[in-house]
Amino acid sequence: MAQFGRLLTAMVTPFNSELEVDYERAAELAKRLCEGGSDGLVVCGTTGESPTLSTEEKLKLIQAVVDAVGGEAAVIAGTGSNCTAATVELTKAVQRLGVDGIMLVAPYYNKPSQEGLYQHFRTVAESTSLPIMIYNIPGRTGVNILPETMARLAEIPNIVAIKEAAGNLEQAAQLRRLLPKDFAIYSGDDSLTLPILSVGGCGVVSVASHLVGRQMKEMIEAYVKGDVATAARLHTELLPLFKVLFITTNPVPVKLALNMVGYPVGGVRLPLVEAGEKEAQAIRKVLEDMHLV
Repeated sequence: MAQFGRLLTAMVTPFNSELEVDYERAAELAKRLCEGGSDGLVVCGTTGESPTLSTEEKLKLIQAVVDAVGGEAAVIAGTGSNCTAATVELTKAVQRLGVDGIMLVAPYYNKPSQEGLYQHFRTVAESTSLPIMIYNIPGRTGVNILPETMARLAEIPNIVAIKEAAGNLEQAAQLRRLLPKDFAIYSGDDSLTLPILSVGGCGVVSVASHLVGRQMKEMIEAYVKGDVATAARLHTELLPLFKVLFITTNPVPVKLALNMVGYPVGGVRLPLVEAGEKEAQAIRKVLEDMHLV
């Protein structure tokens, strides 16, 4: 198994009524997620609204989660940005907090070439001894990390995993063909967890696990044990939730869903806005159909 585990939750950042980070609730949520089946947590990722968190907030939030679950679950800190120097600086700061690894998203907006991507990730990797997960999500960054580039990156000792969210199963299969056998490939989409497992993935960095962590863990474990029928059944049962949690921009739906099931995590910061009435109704209906509310 990959060193981070198989089921990782991309954790939301709880806010209070003033949209200030609720560090106490974050620690509680971290414990809740681990009790619900998560092997590890990704903190300050996109789902955690990292673009609107200050550096001070990020460091305090990561420390709160490490203090809550460190030693029990892997804590992976999102430190990536589109500025290499800033990414190196934050990565060094985070390493001092006792995290188990870092996640680096592909630089967004400035659209580096494949060589630029390689040099960016290599520079950050050389600045830390922590194991690194690369995050490929072209729909948000505007650039796709090609399998051939990942194969080069995998030669760097502390780059050990990829969160693959290109939505392309053929690309995931190509990654498995080119990467070392012990290099971990995680699905970055809940709905593609089972398909990516089928082509050699090891697990998922999940949003839905905020609500159905135990079922997702069961699905993954069933597949790993060779019980494909059970894994497929669970995948089919969970699919409506996977889809509705992306009915609008993540993490708007999952935060609303958590609030609906009685676990308040607050709203979202601008430029994100709350779900519309029709979207909220669709989310509630799925939660009701799945007996989550």
